[in-house]
Amino acid sequence: MLFDLILYVNAKRRFTAEDVAQEFGVSVRTAHRYLAELSGMGVPLYTEPGRGGGYRILGSRMLPPVLMNESEAFAIFFAFQSLKYYRSLPFEIDIASVSRKLHASLPPDARQRIDRLDAVLSFWNKKRGAPSPYLREILEAALDKRVLAIRYQSARRDTSREVAPIGVYAYDGYWYMPAVDLGRDDIRVFRLDRILALQTTGRQHDPGIRLDRWLDHLTADEPDDPVRLRAELTREGVRRCMSQPWLEPHVRQTGDGRGYVDMIMDRSEIGFAAAFFLQLGTDAKVVRPAEVVNLIRERLRDTMAHYGL
Repeated sequence: MLFDLILYVNAKRRFTAEDVAQEFGVSVRTAHRYLAELSGMGVPLYTEPGRGGGYRILGSRMLPPVLMNESEAFAIFFAFQSLKYYRSLPFEIDIASVSRKLHASLPPDARQRIDRLDAVLSFWNKKRGAPSPYLREILEAALDKRVLAIRYQSARRDTSREVAPIGVYAYDGYWYMPAVDLGRDDIRVFRLDRILALQTTGRQHDPGIRLDRWLDHLTADEPDDPVRLRAELTREGVRRCMSQPWLEPHVRQTGDGRGYVDMIMDRSEIGFAAAFFLQLGTDAKVVRPAEVVNLIRERLRDTMAHYGL
């Protein structure tokens, strides 16, 4: 009965004891008693006195209990654990609170097993210091296909843009927003911690693609302007390139532990590739394309001039 009543009050939001009595075929007095029990369980009910009054449920809905087996509980517990390295989360998810509730609901032997697993298993990610304060607003705008006006910190200067978010995704400790940049009529990717200000415009725009399909499109499509990248690697260079998801499928190892990268990329990614291989120092040597080699040389000359060398 209480389980069904939780479902009822969540759906109705505003009701009277007479409504409950009629819905469940009980007396009004029994309906009041059941509602008092719900309130004691933590369901946020508010009593509205006077004629025409009744009950209403406050902003946070109480979800009914969910039955799950031990393996399902473990999966949920460790899915939440995988988010604990992110400083910003959508909808103010309290990972510690949810984990405690789930942990407490398990039988003692299952709790002990989770405690042992938690000591030897972690979904580690870099814990970034920069917050993403607009994460929830962006996610809601993507759901409602709303246009946002943002102030964005670019590499050389701050820019103002109007964008229609496709969604948000997490990678390497950061949150990212692929969105249609309406000023350029193109999809761009924005790092959320670099968004300096955000406002809703009141307008709507359908990006025309779902986030999962955009991610598949990003990894599966042939480059618009293809160029071949090849770089020779030391053992350390192999290790560091293998840790990069965009490079790992293209690393080939030789018998001595050394290796090379051989891949097709888009010409628009030349600057990114040059910056990456530059930071590898002597653990990598780009052979082609010439544009990447020349850009690395140029940046090395600029660095030496900066230090008076």
